[in-house]
Amino acid sequence: MAGGEGTRLRPMTANQPKPLLPVVNRPIMEHVLRLLKRHGFDETVVTVQFLAAMVRTYFGDGDELGMHLSYATEETPLGTAGSVKNAESALKDDAFLVISGDALTDIDLGAVVAAHRERGALVTVCLKRVPDPLEFGIVITDENDRIERFLEKPTWGQVFSDTVNTGIYVMEPEVFAHVAAAEVVDWSGDVFPALVEAGAPVFGYVAEGYWEDVGTHESYLRAQADVLNRQVDVEIPGFEMSPGVWVGEGAEVDPDAILKGPLCIGDYAKVEAAAELREFTVLGDNVVVKGGAFLHRAVVHDNAFVGVGANLRGCVIGKSTDVMRAARVEEGAVIGDDCVIEEEAFLSHDVKVYPFKTIEAGAVVNTSVIWESRGSSSLFGPRGVSGMVNVEITPEYVVRLASAYATTLKKGSIVTTSRDASRAARAFKRAVIAALTSSAIDVRDLEVVPLPVTRFETGRSSSSGGMVLRTTPGDPQSIDIVILDERGADLSQAAQRKIERTFSRQEFRRAFPGEIAELSFPARTLDSYAQELLRAVDVRGVAEAGLKVVIDTAGGAAALVLPTLLGRLGVDVLTVNNRLDEVTTTESLAEHLRDLERLGDLVSSSRAAFGIRFDHVGERLAIVDERGELVHDDRALLVLLDLVAAERGRGARLALPVTTTRVAEQVTRFHGAEITWTSTSPGDLTSRATEPGVVFGGDGRGGFVVPEFSPAIDGLAAFVRLLGLVARTQLTLSQIDARIPQAHVVRRSVPTPWAAKGSVMRRVVEAAGDREVDTTDGVRVVEADGSWVLVLPDPAEAATHLWAEAAGAAAAGQLLGRWAALVEAPED
Repeated sequence: MAGGEGTRLRPMTANQPKPLLPVVNRPIMEHVLRLLKRHGFDETVVTVQFLAAMVRTYFGDGDELGMHLSYATEETPLGTAGSVKNAESALKDDAFLVISGDALTDIDLGAVVAAHRERGALVTVCLKRVPDPLEFGIVITDENDRIERFLEKPTWGQVFSDTVNTGIYVMEPEVFAHVAAAEVVDWSGDVFPALVEAGAPVFGYVAEGYWEDVGTHESYLRAQADVLNRQVDVEIPGFEMSPGVWVGEGAEVDPDAILKGPLCIGDYAKVEAAAELREFTVLGDNVVVKGGAFLHRAVVHDNAFVGVGANLRGCVIGKSTDVMRAARVEEGAVIGDDCVIEEEAFLSHDVKVYPFKTIEAGAVVNTSVIWESRGSSSLFGPRGVSGMVNVEITPEYVVRLASAYATTLKKGSIVTTSRDASRAARAFKRAVIAALTSSAIDVRDLEVVPLPVTRFETGRSSSSGGMVLRTTPGDPQSIDIVILDERGADLSQAAQRKIERTFSRQEFRRAFPGEIAELSFPARTLDSYAQELLRAVDVRGVAEAGLKVVIDTAGGAAALVLPTLLGRLGVDVLTVNNRLDEVTTTESLAEHLRDLERLGDLVSSSRAAFGIRFDHVGERLAIVDERGELVHDDRALLVLLDLVAAERGRGARLALPVTTTRVAEQVTRFHGAEITWTSTSPGDLTSRATEPGVVFGGDGRGGFVVPEFSPAIDGLAAFVRLLGLVARTQLTLSQIDARIPQAHVVRRSVPTPWAAKGSVMRRVVEAAGDREVDTTDGVRVVEADGSWVLVLPDPAEAATHLWAEAAGAAAAGQLLGRWAALVEAPED
């Protein structure tokens, strides 16, 4: 009997039938079928109703279990007896056994059948003694085990026995004469009491062994523990790696992971170093548990992800759910399938979260989440569409995203694609190309090239846009998918929203067989890029200056274009890591600083004019001066600003985001230039760079715009521009840096629930009072002494960012603290 909805087990049963719930990585019903097989039952009829197709699809005809399964489907629920009556045609020839497909047991079924035959019974009801009979049907028998009375789910005042009905029956086919067809009929409530009253031979058999009606969340967790404790005789999949620790096929458990059994780890699961799995924890197949995570009596279903430092105790995590860094899920909480529990969220005890919900970062949830679904506020973040590889960004997700993008373009349009050297980008780009071409979009694939080359090639060709896949900077386990417009720039907000609408509705266009588009591989793109860059950017004096520079390509795509570029510049160059590295496609901050220190040593020892380190896609760069000292990103922006403003002089305009220090205004004023302030969006910086008179742009994070060549951030173009500027100036980089006043800008991020962001910004505006307010991006409040604070809600995360600048570091810190307290204050 596998037709029940299991309403008390929701949200676990919100989108799957109760018999398919896994107990130690096997569906309950599979444990039941294996029990039947052990006792000689190989002909089984399965009655199904709720989500019947899922049960049929999973078990098929039973061949994998060495059994023969057939199915009897109820169009509407018919009750426990009505559902069996619905299968009468398959059961009418001989005695048969009825058993629940959602109760865990190891009762000796053969003994029940033997007792039935010995007594010549019409019906034998298998009974079990339990300490708490309130949730079950009570049965009382006489001294000959003949049943005298039934009572379904009594109150304590009605309890007259601890012997309960297990839902396991042996019956003769004559019982069908007492069950009305196509009506809702129940065995214990309708048929059995009538048979007893009529004096029919209805017997009870009190069984030994284990039996658990898995009907509540508590009993579900209890069943897992009982299996692991070997209190029930069922097979645990996998092999016993050490006493009480079962590990499935292909699972990876780091030797430095802490395992304290009994526990079970599913097939192809991965447990990283410093993760701690405690007693009665069950990991499903393909589950990933990151370092520092702690799990105790937690049941984690297939394909789930448990992030660094997450804490799970006595809870259930549904299939394909992501529990992100430092999230905490307490006792009795149940998270449905396909949910996202964001960083540092806290789910209190007994909270239920239904499928497809997102819990915000830092949220404290004390009540169940059933209807609400925030989801991601935007598909696009500051780096395009980003997420963890095969957790948030999967091949299926990439196909839907590329299909949504293709649907917004005309059939026959051209899209340029490229990637970095990583394996994940290579795999996902194939999914992108398949989705685009199957949507009647021609693809020009540049394979592995620097991101600026893709922007250049998209803008100069007849492409309608581009898609670039790259490893997320600083996070080797995540990937960014950058979608470009026809100019090679990042998409506008309007274009992003158009893709988001198509993606969310899943209204994807498909091409007819004759419309499947072409895939081509353009030739000489690197040569064309280098040639146009040297034509557009002023490199006067470079050849004559005899400069020596040190360049570190970080094993990234810049290594592909630099030989062509440097060969035409005539510069003495020492290159480092000038090869493609498909394994290390990003780096941590510590690794980045270590490599910059090495670069500085090479620069100072070789007496080079400066050193450059590109990121892995050639978009951003870090600068080391002639002494081997790192010029930090904010200072590097001011140094280039000074060089450009000094050379271009009066009337020149330079585009900078509002987060930049106001020391930049002093620098530009000195040379007669002016600043055009932009939002923090890369798209806004790109847009302003196309305006007349704009000769330079930078974002303060190693990204620079050279408008005479391209309106987009381009590390290679910035390097060539810097080379020309240094060749023509009489000063070293350290001398230029030394003449620029020191800035004192501090920053902080404050967790802010999505629902509170609007009220936070309202409070900021109200608190500004009569002060000067700038709303270019967020709210920037200027104090009377010229110090300022900027409050900016994050567009993709539940956070608010603050920047503050003052005459000194202490004053800037105090200013930031004062406004951060306002942002963190609870709503009145």
